[in-house]
Amino acid sequence: MARVRSQTFTTIRTEGGLLPADILVRIASLDKAIPGLANSDYHLMKGESFGNKIADSWSRLSSAWRHFAELRSALPEGDNGTTLTREKWLLPLFNELGYGRLSVSRAIDVDGKSFALSHVWSTVPIHLVGVNIPLDRRSAGVKGASGSSPHSLVQEFLNRSESHLWAFVSNGLLMRVLRDNASLTRQAYVEFDLEAMFSEDVYEDFVVLWMVCHQSRVESEDLAISWLEKWTTVASQDGTRALDVLRTNVEQAITELGTGFVEHGHNGQLRESLRSGELSGQDFYREILRLIYRLIFLSVAEDRNLLHSSSVGHIERTRYSKYYSLSRIRMLSGRRRGGPHPDLWKSLVEVFEGLGNDEGIPSLGLPALGSFLWSESACPNVQISNISKFI
Repeated sequence: MARVRSQTFTTIRTEGGLLPADILVRIASLDKAIPGLANSDYHLMKGESFGNKIADSWSRLSSAWRHFAELRSALPEGDNGTTLTREKWLLPLFNELGYGRLSVSRAIDVDGKSFALSHVWSTVPIHLVGVNIPLDRRSAGVKGASGSSPHSLVQEFLNRSESHLWAFVSNGLLMRVLRDNASLTRQAYVEFDLEAMFSEDVYEDFVVLWMVCHQSRVESEDLAISWLEKWTTVASQDGTRALDVLRTNVEQAITELGTGFVEHGHNGQLRESLRSGELSGQDFYREILRLIYRLIFLSVAEDRNLLHSSSVGHIERTRYSKYYSLSRIRMLSGRRRGGPHPDLWKSLVEVFEGLGNDEGIPSLGLPALGSFLWSESACPNVQISNISKFI
């Protein structure tokens, strides 16, 4: 099994908490606490390993992608590329994921409305459109995309049908995993950027795609007991447990960080401000609490791939992940204690400042959030301090 980055993916995005990034990391890492990750659960033969199976699929699909990309560049102007996308790329992809050769489906009627879904495997809609058809906009005159966008078409079908729970939709560049979603205002899906994944050789993310989208994840006739559904239950339960312990952890963090700031040898000015009353204990407490809110925000945003917009490129995402992310600091803190150098803290302060200004940090793909939480006045005595002892 390939080593998977801690928490942060560059070609995978989750929306609506369907399968958060932390769950995806645990799946790809074969976490024993996650059900359905035995070799037999994926129908692997005796002696066959995940690593070899996935690597073989990656090799074949990488070749298929290069051939597809060459043919795509030669498409005539105005050609949606539907046949090319399916025959040369998406059908081979789903074949590698265990679905065999998908057959074209007839339109399906639900509640008097017809849904022109391209393919259905068992009770799982798999809607495949051409490479030049956007997933989030309707395309006039295009079957399966004319009345509504391909994504909306599949989502409405799932919401209306009592016999279908999970689905896939793809235009060859992006692939999304969708589930019946009761919310009318918030989308919920897992998105794989196939173009970036294969063009930039992001094998680690492909491991996640293979394990999440494999046929065995949705093969149960009762999808309510499929592995995908069980994983969403795990994600929900983990979220509930996290809320239960959050209060205790925040209280402990206030004590640890507050004590650390006051005791650190470089923070004489902070101690003098507290001693003289220029900075009250209550105001210092509020600054520490705001710092913790910032850390919680970043942790959740990074774990769920919500910090960067979908338009941010792979280079900016990777630069942030490798050198500036809180996930990296969390990973390092689990391996060794902090030292006298403030580099990690300074990199984190740069992120704080970028999120609080009017431009963000374009080189890291970070947006300008602009709220009081990220302003200089939120943590004036803490943000300039040296916390390297603790990170």
